[in-house]
Amino acid sequence: MLAGLTYNAGDEQLSIDRMHAKSVCHRFNMTDPVQLHAQMALLKSLLIIKDRAHIEPNFFCDYGYNIEVGSNFYSNHNLTILDVCKVVIGDNVLIGPNVMISTATHPLDPIERQHTEYGANITIGNNVWIGGNVSILPGVTIGDNCVIGAGSVVTRNIAINSVAVGNPCRVMKTLNIEKTPV
Repeated sequence: MLAGLTYNAGDEQLSIDRMHAKSVCHRFNMTDPVQLHAQMALLKSLLIIKDRAHIEPNFFCDYGYNIEVGSNFYSNHNLTILDVCKVVIGDNVLIGPNVMISTATHPLDPIERQHTEYGANITIGNNVWIGGNVSILPGVTIGDNCVIGAGSVVTRNIAINSVAVGNPCRVMKTLNIEKTPV
């Protein structure tokens, strides 16, 4: 699965792992919102989180253990990460509401699709802002200092220092950044 090869999602261990992640996400989503430390402790038991991260409920993922979140991370409500492969998110990343990050995909052949799926890693660099209602598809890398406009569907890599928007998402502007922000 992590190698991006086809696999059987009905595998017993993968099913157990998905149910565990769903249970943790459910508890996170149902925790009293004033219990911020308790909420994030639940996610830290599931995801790899550096520090100073905050995710607003609702949050959903497939496994959790394939997600790495950098320092000073913030996600607004309704983040969904389908992490059949690695999702690596850098430092100082802001994510708007209703964002979907999916490493998962399926074969085009309808017979094969009934029994297998596969995925591709996603990497989001440092100092990235992802607007609301963005979809990031398998295999994409978003470079440092990028802004992804609301409603975009990111189907290909986005170079560093870019402002990109649309469906499919395309670079509209290159930012003149001489030094990486701290």
